[in-house]
Parts: sequence; C-alpha cells; structure tokens
Amino acid sequence: MNYSSTDASDIRDFMHQFATKNPFDMTFILQKSATNEYVVRYFNELAANFSEFTMEESGYASRCFSVDLWTVLKKAIRELPNHQAGLSQKLIVAMEPKLHVFDAKILSIQLDEEEEYIYVSLTDQTHVEAERVSLLETKEKYESILDHNLDPLVSVDESGVILYVNPAVLQSFGYMNHDIEHSTLLDYIDSASKSSFVELMNQSFLGLSVELEECSFLHKNGHYLPVYVKTIPIVVNNLVKGIHVIIRDTSPHVENKEKLFYLSYHDHLTGLWNRRALKEHLREDTRFAELHGEELAVIYIDLDRFKLINDSLGYNAGDDLMKRIADRLNTVAIRNSRVYRHSGDEFVFVVRKADRLLAEQFVKVVLDELNKPFYIEHQEYFISASAGISLFPTDGKEMDVLLKKADQALFYVKDRGRAHFRFFREEMNHSFPNEALMESHLRRAIEMDELYIHYQPQVNLKTGQINSFEALLRWDNKTFGFVPPSQFIPIAEESGLILQLGDWVLEKVCHQLQEWQQKGYHHMRIAVNISPKQFKQETFSFYVESLLAQYQVSPEALEVEITESAMTNMRETLTVLNSLKKIGVVISIDDFGTGYSSLSYLKRYPIDIIKIDQSFIRGIETDEKNAAIAKTIIQLAQNLGMEVIAEGVEKLLQVDILKEANCHKAQGYYFSQPVSMNEVIARYFA
Repeated sequence: MNYSSTDASDIRDFMHQFATKNPFDMTFILQKSATNEYVVRYFNELAANFSEFTMEESGYASRCFSVDLWTVLKKAIRELPNHQAGLSQKLIVAMEPKLHVFDAKILSIQLDEEEEYIYVSLTDQTHVEAERVSLLETKEKYESILDHNLDPLVSVDESGVILYVNPAVLQSFGYMNHDIEHSTLLDYIDSASKSSFVELMNQSFLGLSVELEECSFLHKNGHYLPVYVKTIPIVVNNLVKGIHVIIRDTSPHVENKEKLFYLSYHDHLTGLWNRRALKEHLREDTRFAELHGEELAVIYIDLDRFKLINDSLGYNAGDDLMKRIADRLNTVAIRNSRVYRHSGDEFVFVVRKADRLLAEQFVKVVLDELNKPFYIEHQEYFISASAGISLFPTDGKEMDVLLKKADQALFYVKDRGRAHFRFFREEMNHSFPNEALMESHLRRAIEMDELYIHYQPQVNLKTGQINSFEALLRWDNKTFGFVPPSQFIPIAEESGLILQLGDWVLEKVCHQLQEWQQKGYHHMRIAVNISPKQFKQETFSFYVESLLAQYQVSPEALEVEITESAMTNMRETLTVLNSLKKIGVVISIDDFGTGYSSLSYLKRYPIDIIKIDQSFIRGIETDEKNAAIAKTIIQLAQNLGMEVIAEGVEKLLQVDILKEANCHKAQGYYFSQPVSMNEVIARYFA
C-alpha cells in the first residue's frame, strides 16, 4: 500500500478497513480539502499499476489521475449527495488506446465535521464488456442473416414446432411470425409430400443438411405452392437443438421451365411442334408402332411457290399468312396425328395407326384445305401444296429413313408438276437429285449449318460398360432433306470436299472431347473415320496434333479409324501412323477384311484396334463361313495384342456368338443407333 505523508497515522485504520474489503479492485481514498479539491490519501497496488501513479507532493487527484479518468470520477463524486448509501454505477472512460469500462462503487465517509473522505473502488470490466459486445454483435449478425435472407426461413425446435419465421415467409406465403409461431411445420405440408418431408426432418435431426426438390407448402390463402426445401441443423455442444428450414417457392421456376420446354419444342411463329419435337416424337412413335404391330404414315408437305407470295406481301404479311396456314393444318389434324413445322415452308404430319388408305384419304383433305383461298388485307390469295408419303414399316423402320423417303416422294411430286401427292416407291431413289446438284449443296453444307454428328456407342461385351463412341457425319439439307452418308460421302470423295468435311468432323470431335474432359468425363474416347485422301495428306498428323493442343484434349481420347484402302503404300502409311502414335492417339483399322487385307501390315504397323466389317457379322448366326472368318479375326487380333470391335450387330444371337469368341466390343442397332450428343449425355452420363 502507498500513503501520502500527511496525516497517515489518523487514517491508517480507515484505509486498512476498506483496502481489505476489496483486495482485487482498484481502491482509492480521497480527502476533500478546504478549497473543495480532492487529495489522494491512499491507493492500492492495483490502482497504482493501472494509473501509473507518481504521487506528487501535493497529492491532488487532478494531477494524480489521467485527465479522462478524473473527469469521469469527479462527475460521479458530485452526484454523491443524492445517494445516501453510496453510488454504484458503470463508468466508461476513453483512455488511449481504447475505451475502459469500470463498475464503480463510491462512498462518502465523514470522520468528523471537517474531514470528509471519498472511498472509490473500481472493478475493471473492459474485457467482460468487450465479450458482451462481441456476443451481442454475433447474435445480431446471426439474426440479420435470418431476417434479411431472401429465402423464406422457418426455425423449429426438436419437436418440429415453429419458433421463428423470417420476413421472406410473409412475402412468399403470407404468414407473419404470430400467424404460424408455435404450430407444427408438418401441418403446412401437403399430404402427398408428408412422408418425404418427415424423412427429411429425421435425417436433419441426425445432424445432416438435407434437400427436398419437390414438395408443396400451404399458402395463407389456402392453396399449395411447389417448393424446394433445404434443412440446416442447429447444433449446440454437438447436439441438434433445432432446425432452420429454407422453403423456396419454385412456382416461377416451374413456369419458366414450362415456357422453356414449350419454346424448345414449338415453332416460335406458328406454335406448331418444331423439328426437334418431330425427331423425338417420331423416334418414339416408330418404337411404339413396332412394339404393337401398328402402321404409321409420315406425310411431308411443301407449300408451292410460297416464297414468291411472301416476297410480294412483305415479311409481316407473310408471317401472318404462315400463321393462318398453320391454323388450317391444326384444324384438319385427326386423332392420332401431329403436325410439325419442319422448316420455312415445309410441314410434316405423323399419323399413327394409319395404313395406306387412311393416309391417302387424310392427305387429300389436307391439300384440299390448303387450296382454299386466304384473305389478307381484303385480297384473295391461293396457295397449293405438294406432299410425299412414306409408310412404316413398309418403307422403313427408322426415323431418318422414313423422313428421307417421304422427302424423296415429295421431290418426285415437285419435279412432276406440284400440287398433288405420291407415296414413296423404290424407283424414286433413282430420281433423287443428280450428283452435280447435290455437290453444289454439299459445298455450302458447313456454311448453312446443315451438318451434324451422331455418336454410336461401342459396348464392352464382357462388362456392358461404354467408354467409346464412333462419330458419324449426318447431313440434313434444306432442299433434299436427310441425305444418307452412302449418298453424299462418295460425292465428297470424288469432288475433294471430303478433306473439308473431314477437318470439320475432327475439329468438332476435339471440341466435344474438351467439353467432356472439362465436365470430368476423362475416360471417354471418340473414333473418327478418316478418308484415304485425308490420311494421305502430308500435314494430316500435324493437323491432328494442333487440334489436340488447341482444345487441350488428351491424345488417348481420340481414335482415328483408317480403312485398309488407305494403306496401299506401306512406307508412307508407316510414316503417318508412327507420327500419330508418337502423338498418342489410338489407331484402328476400319472394315477389316474388305480391303488390302495383307497380314504383314498387322505386324509392322502400330495398330491398336481392329474393327470387323459388318458384312462378316451379318448372318453370323446362320452363315458358318462368316462365323469362321469373324472368329479367326478375333483370335488373330488377340494373339497380336489388339482390341477387336464388331460392327453392325443387330441381334442377340450375334452378341452371344461374339461373346463366346471373346470379342472385346461391339456396336450396332442391337445396342443403339447413332444418336445426338444430347442423347448420349442423357443416356450414358446422366
């Protein structure tokens, strides 16, 4: 303890009494002087350390205390006359470098008439106050997250009783806190969703954050809304004390999804089904028809000379006319039929359960309806139409085949006078556009965005897994319709266009592989057919390497398929193949057994895969020679350490024979026809 030298003996007992009462507080004893100033008579060690007292001779408080502390203390001392039992209050003092908070006890003790002593005890609550403020701030932040969350949020206790709802609940579902508080959350879930919701809550009380994609929540107005639910367990000391439940109204999303679906499958001008819908529907319709032994008609309709009328009227009036034509087509549609806008002035009817007679009757009604006049701005206009018809299963069983043959029949009609209809006949194949005209259109196919790629999966016969596909080029011409590869590839080869088409396919495939690898599909491979002319280009291997670098594709994800006819010059072939192998791409021989077929190149060339031509697979279950050839090729490839893929597999018995021969993979219509990339992702990656 520290004392001033003045009157120390007289107040010793007094100081000792108060000092021992509060040994862990900062204690001061002040004496009021005749001039109403205060002199420090006593301070304990805690007070000395805190205030860094350097007792001057006078011992005046104004000089001993810091200015900030003494200002606050003096103000409190002045209030003592109003407090007979002493003063207890919180003092906040701005002392550098921070605010200090004290619990202060101040007593006035009168020893005699002339001597007044002030007892001051200060308990430093700075850290306690800081913790209290910090906890309060944390609490406010926590509440702010809940209150200002844009998603409706409901907090429930261990029994599922609602304790709190945030303002977003009012905006989305109409409930204020007092409307819903103390009720059970399950009461607001529709009966169809309750079992899923109960399971969700049970998992949440185990400490898991769980989502429920589809659920229905009761609005205050009495109707149910589709919602997305997510739970966040409230964990205290490793125990779940409740759950925050996010309940997001998905009705706008559902509406947008429905709108997007509509726009994806309908023509934006006429509201008719579009080409995408046609492909999906017709594929399903043919499957259904085959399964149930039914017939089906595809009617391809083209408006005669519509462009002339459209140019004369102007585009706005032309659009109005197109809408009226669509309305008429909808009007004449019969049961089990759908109408599609295939392109600008082309439409397709698909009529289920339709034989030749019904198809003929129906197309006559359609053409007659279109022959009736249209009135636009008080002017009468006449439009005729031509139609081509193909029948399932008479003319084919595949979607592309039926569309192509209906288009061929339509072309036949337009080439012979228009304004009538024809069913497809085989001789129409020979009357299809001449090669010169087709070459002209093929030259602009890339520019007109008419080319696309379909992918056929290659199935591991042992495991059933799929990790490779063959890329197959397709052409949908605005004039000719679907042109089969067997028709346009020879034209491309003879005209030299095959180089341009081949480069286009390679780049598209590399771009697709890049997308797959970015999405995590690292173990997928795509095979690309390389024409002999493309393979013999001096820059071919450099082009492949540059594409792989450009799209950052793993070389082993790309397979180049080379036909035997491309390998007639052994030295040149070996040079190119070695270059490709150095890059790291997979090399396969396509249509093995139909071309060069010298066994010597199997030994010398760096070949990874042999593909058995479909001509040897066709009839393998009945033709012993084909079976023997196929098995010999499989055995030969295995002995040379090569993989074998069988092409054109269409029957289960063929699969069984190939499995027995230990063939590695197979592809063909038994497993899947070539499909679009979207369908590949939906089937195999979803």
